[in-house]
Amino acid sequence: MTIGLGALALMELGILGAGDMVAPTAQDVSWVDEIVVTGSRTTETHTVVPTGTIASMPDAAGLVARIPGGALVNNGGLSGQVQYRGLYGDRVLVRINGQRFHTGGPNSMDPPLHYAPMLLINSLGVDRGVSPVRNGPGLAGGVNARLKQADFAQGEVLQPYYDLGLSYRAVDDSYGMGGVVGLSNQYSRINLLASREEGGDTRLAGGKLKGTRYDRTLYGLSGGLKGRLGELGLDLRRQETGPSGNLPFAMDIVWFDADFGKLTYQSPEQGLYRLEATLGFNDIDHGMNNYGLRQGPTMTSMKRLSLASAKTRTADLRVVRGRSEQYIAAGFDFEQADKNVLITNPDVAGFFFASLPDVDMSRYGGHVEWRGALSRIQSEMGLRLDHHEISAGVVLPGDAVPVGPRGLASLFNAEQRQWSGQTVDVVSRFWLDMGNFTPRLTLARKTRVPNAVERFAWMPTEASGGLADGNNYVGDLKLKPETAWIIEGGLDWSSSRAYARPTIYYRRIDGYIQGVPYDDTPGVIDTPVERVSAMSDDTTPLRFANVDAELWGVDLDFGAALTQRLRLDGVAAYVRGKRRDRDDNLYRMAPPNVRLKATWQERAWSVGGEVVAVASQDRVSHVNGEQSSAGYALFNLSGDWQLRPGVRLEAGVENIFDKAYRDHLSGRNRTVQPDVALGEKLPGAGRGAYITVRFHPSI
Repeated sequence: MTIGLGALALMELGILGAGDMVAPTAQDVSWVDEIVVTGSRTTETHTVVPTGTIASMPDAAGLVARIPGGALVNNGGLSGQVQYRGLYGDRVLVRINGQRFHTGGPNSMDPPLHYAPMLLINSLGVDRGVSPVRNGPGLAGGVNARLKQADFAQGEVLQPYYDLGLSYRAVDDSYGMGGVVGLSNQYSRINLLASREEGGDTRLAGGKLKGTRYDRTLYGLSGGLKGRLGELGLDLRRQETGPSGNLPFAMDIVWFDADFGKLTYQSPEQGLYRLEATLGFNDIDHGMNNYGLRQGPTMTSMKRLSLASAKTRTADLRVVRGRSEQYIAAGFDFEQADKNVLITNPDVAGFFFASLPDVDMSRYGGHVEWRGALSRIQSEMGLRLDHHEISAGVVLPGDAVPVGPRGLASLFNAEQRQWSGQTVDVVSRFWLDMGNFTPRLTLARKTRVPNAVERFAWMPTEASGGLADGNNYVGDLKLKPETAWIIEGGLDWSSSRAYARPTIYYRRIDGYIQGVPYDDTPGVIDTPVERVSAMSDDTTPLRFANVDAELWGVDLDFGAALTQRLRLDGVAAYVRGKRRDRDDNLYRMAPPNVRLKATWQERAWSVGGEVVAVASQDRVSHVNGEQSSAGYALFNLSGDWQLRPGVRLEAGVENIFDKAYRDHLSGRNRTVQPDVALGEKLPGAGRGAYITVRFHPSI
């Protein structure tokens, strides 16, 4: 839909005049907020951001902050996590080209969008509110990053295709280059894709963050065939991440080596029935240490090199009867993953133990969906059933591992280290076309099973799935799945010159998983877990546990054409999270925020000024020792210039006034720094310019 920043971007691309708002109609109502990273002249009804965005942020997770309800958890240049309406981590189902997979790091140093370089992203879709049952289980709205590719062309003659970009960012002296080149006609398509990015230490307002460099390379190919029997597609990619800093974590990335593959089939569109099938795999190999990019520990016995791996296999089969506006569908999907984490001391051969030993996870699921009309009310309804199995192997610590951890390993080995169970998801969506006014309602029951760290982390370490709060955590073999009951209401309104899309929502979550004190006497070291945790200077370890929670909030995007050349667009969000089982707030909720941008558009160029205002956050979790944060406002400037047909330049300056600030969702510094103290919340980047040049035949 041409809504929110989408209308703004179409203005920037010269498609719309200041008075040419595109009003949504009933059939235009979409349940996906889609961010299209493009500089092409297009009339597609999507939310669009300029290609300069690929230089202003290396981490694709930052794009989600532009969506109503979205926020970024910045754990490093390439390790940002998505937060959506207060939910984060694997509660948000994040996919690449529709492919689900498990990440390699126990601390989510490689959240899914780590494998989607900005240079190669074509679009980023975010399910509004909740994800439909066909995408799989997941507590929050899903995210799907689609990479660039050469699509099927018209005619029988092979036509060349290219989409290339170069970028530079001053705040960390980084560069990026990459894109897609290929050939296609109406029957076949093939392209190569590649990108290379390298960045240095991030500059602050009055200082620098040492050890924040990053390094990432991706290459692969994509191809497809189309004929009377249907369409076949193949995607293969290899990504190699080199040494990259993660200051909120106890370790930094040494490497991520990852291979992805996906084979798809879709039957011909003519006919009453349509078959869709997908096979996918990914293998991730990971190394991290606490002495490469940062000052290592003074005691040799505290040096750590951790080795992790994750392998995922997926299969999907779906049959659809009908068309996009009226259909019934049924599908089956399968997902199996193996994960291992081995902690070692590179200088002591006998020091090693598996903090996650041979974890095997599998899920078998089926769903049915119906889309149609109930009188004038349009609706989409879905039911999903899943069977889950998860197990862990035996821990065999090395001879040099101290007696305390060896004792915990023995206790873990004596437990029942497997779980199986079922989950049920239900999603119902309703909307009514009333001209320029479209009310909508969502009712849903969504679930999430505990991940490997939450269930099987027997050794108290800082592995927490990316919380990066300095606490030691252990898992709980008896954890139950999270179950969310959701109601969401909103409306889409537009006129010839203005629009607004407010949404209000409420989630009641039974069994919400978060850290709680390990026992009833925190600070009193009277258990084996607390004694081992105290060896690493944390006398109050946390245990993942089921609690009862609720979240509610409101978000919206809006805009108006002020003159023929000037328009204003914005996004605002507020979320509140509380525990229902005790008087405390939920941990790590994004503070209220608003983003406003004014754009002046000429035929060959445009310029825009943006303000991002973030309120203070004092509704924090006291149980988790969370500290409040101050509010701040940042000012940004951007512009673009059509140099010639097929060549576009975009540039800007972020944090123009070099404001010193600390985002509430940022972690705490774990390294020796000249400008940031140990344990202090990490500051945001200082003033920095960026520039991008894109080469594409349609711009």
